[in-house]
This record gives sequence, C-alpha cells and structure tokens, in this order.
Amino acid sequence: MARLFGTDGVRGIANDTLTPELAYHLGRAAAYIFGRDKEHPTFLIGRDTRRSGTMLASILAAGIASVGGNCYMVGVIPTPAIAYLTRIHHLDAGIMISASHNPFEYNGIKFFDKYGFKLPDAKEDQLEEYMLKDEQCGLHSRPTGEAIGTISDWHNLQEEYMNFVLSTTNVDLTGLKLVHDGANGSASVLGPEIFRRLGAEVIAIHHEPNGVNINDKCGSTHLESLKKAVLEHGADLGIANDGDADRCLAVDEKGREMDGDQIMLLCALKLKEDGHLKYDTVVGTVMSNIGFHKALQQIGCRSEITAVGDRYVLENMRKNGYCLGGEQSGHIIFSDYNTTGDGLLTAVQLLTIMKNKNKPLSELSDMMVKYPQILKNIRVQTKSGWEENNLIMAAIAAGEDELGEDGRILVRPSGTEPLIRVMAEGPDQQQLERIVDDIVAVVEHEMGPAK
Repeated sequence: MARLFGTDGVRGIANDTLTPELAYHLGRAAAYIFGRDKEHPTFLIGRDTRRSGTMLASILAAGIASVGGNCYMVGVIPTPAIAYLTRIHHLDAGIMISASHNPFEYNGIKFFDKYGFKLPDAKEDQLEEYMLKDEQCGLHSRPTGEAIGTISDWHNLQEEYMNFVLSTTNVDLTGLKLVHDGANGSASVLGPEIFRRLGAEVIAIHHEPNGVNINDKCGSTHLESLKKAVLEHGADLGIANDGDADRCLAVDEKGREMDGDQIMLLCALKLKEDGHLKYDTVVGTVMSNIGFHKALQQIGCRSEITAVGDRYVLENMRKNGYCLGGEQSGHIIFSDYNTTGDGLLTAVQLLTIMKNKNKPLSELSDMMVKYPQILKNIRVQTKSGWEENNLIMAAIAAGEDELGEDGRILVRPSGTEPLIRVMAEGPDQQQLERIVDDIVAVVEHEMGPAK
C-alpha cells in the first residue's frame, strides 16, 4: 500500500480517496498519539474555503473527541496561522484542512505539533499505523461520560493572526497601490485588510469564495488575471497567494512575474544589510533557478539545497540555524517569525523592502538574472518505477549531455498528484523545449497515460 502522507500531509479528492471515514479514523489516531500523557489533548482545527472543508473538519473533530480530545474550531484561516496560533496558545497540535494550491475537488489534512512544526516522517508513519489499526480493529479507546472530548468554536483568532503579521513591520504604505489576488481562499479577507491597515490602496480580486472557485484560474499558480489588473489599474505591484495562503508570488508594475527565488533574494539582501541573515545563508530547493545561486554569491551569501517541499527546507534551517529559506513556488519561511511558509508575512516583508528602498519592484527584481526554465507535468497511472526505467533514464542522460555545464535537468514525481514533473534549465529556451519534449514523450510512452 502507498504511504498515506505525501510531502504536505494527507491529500486526495474529497469523498473519494480522502473519505470522511478516513478523516474520522485519522482523528482518532491523532488524539491517541498526541494524548498519550493526558486525558484531554487539545487541537486547533482550521480550514480553507473548499466546499468539503466543513465536512472533513467536523468528522475529524468527532474522531478526536471520541478518544477524549478537545477541539477548537477556527473556521477559514491561512495554514501558517494554525502553525502560529497552536504554538502561541500552547495547544497539543494544530490541524489544517486544505489542499493548498490544488483544484477545489481536492482536500487535505495537515498536522502541526505543539511547537508549530510540520510532523517528521516518523511521526506521520505512527499516525498512519494507528489509523489503520483503528480502521481494522479499533484502538480500544471509547471513553464515556466526562472523559469524552469537546468541540467548540474559537472566535477572533483571525484577528490575532492578522495583528501578528502586522507586528513584523513598522512600514507605512501610504501612497502605494497594490492588487491582491486572494485565490478565493484563506487570504481573501485577511490579505486586503492587512495591506489597508498598513496604509496601502488595495484593489482586491478573486476574494469572493463560494466553495468551488478556490484556485480557479487565480492565485499564485495562475497569475494572468493579476498581471492584467496591475496594468489596468496602474498599480505599483500585485500580490498573489494560494488557496491556504502559505505561498506568495508577486507581479511588478510592468506586469512581470516575480517568483519565490527573486523574493527570497531581496529578503536575503535586506537581512544581510541589517546584520540579521544568520551565517549569510539561504536555503533553497532543487527547483531554485541557477540565477538565484549566482545572485546570492554576488552579494556575499551562499545557498543550501534540499528536496522540494517547505518541510525539507525547514528541516535544514532548524538543523543548521538558518533564518531564511523557501521555494521558487512562493513558500518562504522566516524562522525568526513563523515555523512554516507564510504568504501574507512574506508579502509584508516584500512591501517593507520596496517602501524602504523607494524603488519600483521591477528595478529591485532585476538584481537576479533568471535562466530560462521549462517545466512540464505528465499525468501517469503510477509514479513508481520511473527511475528504474532504462529508456527514461537514457532520455534524461541524453539531455544532460547536450546541456553540459550550462544547464541541468530535474525529473521528479509530484508529492500530491499523479504527476511526473520534467524540468530543464539553461541559456537557450528553444533547446530546453526540445529536450523536455523528448523526455516527456518517453515518460508518457513508458508510464502510460493516467486513467
């Protein structure tokens, strides 16, 4: 059987691969694991705006309460808020019901420990083991009377999280016009409110969630409408979050995209100038652009590389004492402030830099030269075994030989979807397109199309 937990929690199509029954037993397992030393372990549960969110949150909470856990339901809130609030209020665990940037029919369950950190693989494996035991024969934990857990609403935590984000800057954004794309998700209300409280003029788009429009041609994975709005309104920049607001990407006043690498570079420079960039090091992933590493070297900094996934970035940061890391996709971690990628916090730091430098975003972003990068996704029947396929490996090797030291190729499975991703990077866009297409054709032939 495939591992239940992917790179970012448990994820699947709601009511299909991610069933209410699974959520219930996972809740029971969580109460058992986190409540071994107490009768009533405490859980904070938030969600994004997906239609399936209330169903999954409710039944997960029921599972927790059935083993004695006490659940505090927050409602719609960003994922990083759950990490922050769990830690600040000394709860035993935080849980976010979200599938992040995925389409609305997907949903997921993400766990944070009492310190606000995502769970290590060993802890997830423990949860999965006990969940399966509960499904098959029960955990023999059926408290009655006062030993049963409770489920209650905890109001105003959105305001508390918003005040925390605002506390990370003293900048006055008066005179700055920005467009915010809330992806019809968790940042739809909080994002515009935070920026307005800082003094900015805000044009809000994709901020009217209806349960099915989250990430639908909007947010950090679809920047087209944000680019258009920035140009139409003559805005100074655009900010895009994803469905659960743990990502942030930007668009400059010329309508050009600014990815996580470019944002991290600006933040690294600011922290270094202030003497706060620990060990002058930034943690990136294998997807980080070659230009990112070269630009860091030019400002006297170095980079470390991890696998894709902000949890792996954070593991490296915690192990080595670094304070800044993230992904090209916009997951950026400021460990002096929070314990996970935080899209609204990132946006506020970027706006602070822009205002203090008193330069347009296009000028600031030009300090990094981006190498052309081609990424294509292939839907497959299974993600297993591709790295042992001789024809696929031969196609990759041929592409690497052609690029030589001027570029690179990265092939990896998605951690959340039935996809194999093929990425190539180098100085010649047309060459990259041809190389990637050759590899994609072999992968499609060998792995078969998804059913």
